[in-house]
Amino acid sequence: MSWNPFAPENMADPANGHHELLERCPVHRFDAFDPPFYTLSRYEDVESALRDIDTFSSHYGQGPRFTEPQGMLSDPPQHTFMRALVQQAFTPRAMKQLRVQVTKLTEELIDDIEAGPANFDLHDDFAFPLPVIIIAGMLGVPSQDIDKFKHWSDISVAAMGAKDPAQYAKDQGEFFAYLNNHLLTRRAAIVAGEQAPDDLLTVIAGAQDESGELISEADAMSLTNQLLVGGNETTTSLITNMLWRLLEVPERWQSVVDDPSLVEAAIEESLRFDPPVLGLYRNTTRDVTLHDTTIPEGSKVYINYAAANRDPNAFANPDEFDLHRDRVRHMAFGLGVHFCLGAPTARLEAEVALHALIRRLPHMRLLGPGERIAPFFLWGRRRLPAARS
Repeated sequence: MSWNPFAPENMADPANGHHELLERCPVHRFDAFDPPFYTLSRYEDVESALRDIDTFSSHYGQGPRFTEPQGMLSDPPQHTFMRALVQQAFTPRAMKQLRVQVTKLTEELIDDIEAGPANFDLHDDFAFPLPVIIIAGMLGVPSQDIDKFKHWSDISVAAMGAKDPAQYAKDQGEFFAYLNNHLLTRRAAIVAGEQAPDDLLTVIAGAQDESGELISEADAMSLTNQLLVGGNETTTSLITNMLWRLLEVPERWQSVVDDPSLVEAAIEESLRFDPPVLGLYRNTTRDVTLHDTTIPEGSKVYINYAAANRDPNAFANPDEFDLHRDRVRHMAFGLGVHFCLGAPTARLEAEVALHALIRRLPHMRLLGPGERIAPFFLWGRRRLPAARS
């Protein structure tokens, strides 16, 4: 079958092509990209590939192009070491402490919405600033740099899936110089025995490898960038997707307003129905034969989370947004050793956000479906116009 993830109809709604992939072509080869890549879409195949890191490796990057191994996006043992460095920031205890900050910021953002025009944008005025300010605070980015920090984060995401990544080189260079300056300043303070800020940038700057040496600047930069992107764009998309699906059916929104116990279900169903990351890539270390198709060693393979989340063999009525669905593990955060480190933060921010919005803006309504974000492997609203009542 012919399936093009870049086709306008699939960019408008990735689910448009999932039925055929699931039914007719569980292993699909797409040649109109350099390099060509294969796609796995069925839940069972996606689950197996994510668990089999020896065969479906991240060693040459989780994007569509072959890259050098990078931090948490690499394979163990490098991945294990890098993940352990920052794991402390995402523990249940850390989330309990973070909830106070998320709640305060959420209430302030809604204050601004209530004080502003009757019509507003849920992305610009709420879903964008909430995650970026939180992850910037966790990293230790000065508040006055938030806007350019967000811009650079978006550039990093766009470059990952672009046909011509070179177009983003200037912005990426500025971003790396900015981060490197902060990391080197903290590293110099640590080496001199001086007090450094209590934040993730300091943790990364002072991290030591197995031999007791400070990790390389390249590894420190890579890890910082991954935390930034993972804690920013994807959480914004979770919030916009969730609000879009709830508000597009007024009765659905009202059901959550009337019964706040549905908040958790709304978050998980949103993650299943509209995963912010549609899929990521792996690299085959040997020939793999699935469904009578052989994927050669050294191939790029797109692990299609979004299609797996709509597999009728895993989910009843998969194309319905069902707030009362029996809990089945979705693939929105991946699986196995590469399960999204920031999942607790994303869920926390979405939970606090939705509880606050149904309480303070219960009569909110959409003014249109908005626009999607650009990168083909990500899914979220870049615009989501709404009215307070």
